Amino acid sequence: MKFGIVVFPGSNCDRDMQDSLQNDMNQEVVMLWHKDKDLSMFSTDDCIVLPGGFSYGDYLRCGAIARFSPMMESVIAFANKGGKVLGVCNGFQILCESHLLPGALLRNANQKFICKNIYLDGIGGTALKIPIAHGEGRYFADEKTLDELEANGQVIYRYCDENGLITPEANPNGAIRNIAGISNKEGNVFGMMPHPERATSTILGNTDGRKILNALLINAAVAI
Repeated sequence: MKFGIVVFPGSNCDRDMQDSLQNDMNQEVVMLWHKDKDLSMFSTDDCIVLPGGFSYGDYLRCGAIARFSPMMESVIAFANKGGKVLGVCNGFQILCESHLLPGALLRNANQKFICKNIYLDGIGGTALKIPIAHGEGRYFADEKTLDELEANGQVIYRYCDENGLITPEANPNGAIRNIAGISNKEGNVFGMMPHPERATSTILGNTDGRKILNALLINAAVAI
């Protein structure tokens, strides 16, 4: 399996993601500049990653300008053919702006930037400790969309406490239904606000992020 990491002006987690996948997870990684369009070196067994940061300075809305970059045209086509796409933090916002995922990311309920470790319940295990760092990470969608996400099993991560309990107190940003990450109906496009790439190194004392990347992408690809 090969990973392509898209680099936008303002991306600041692209090298974190590269280091995590390449050095901690032993995966092949190709960096992709936002003005390029060529994804011919990737098959639908591979994965394109949209990293965190502040693409295009987060002007207008987070991810709204990045959605129209030349590379995103190719990423959308890649996803529609069944290729895997992962968006983390700003990447999640870009996926929603691109309509590859439903809903939107709003300003945190406390109107402040939040940077800390939280816990997640979902694919890969219960009460996974993963860092967050965002100011606009509050997931929102209308009730019809939310019910469809629930019915289709598209809610892949929820904020929980260290014991795995999904409570209002464990929700750091006010996300509706404690939603921290979702997938599309087909199960090949994933978006999440927390940063698994910041929790894959033994040096940092936390490798819970490996469980997420393995469960969503790497081991899933092997199973296919």
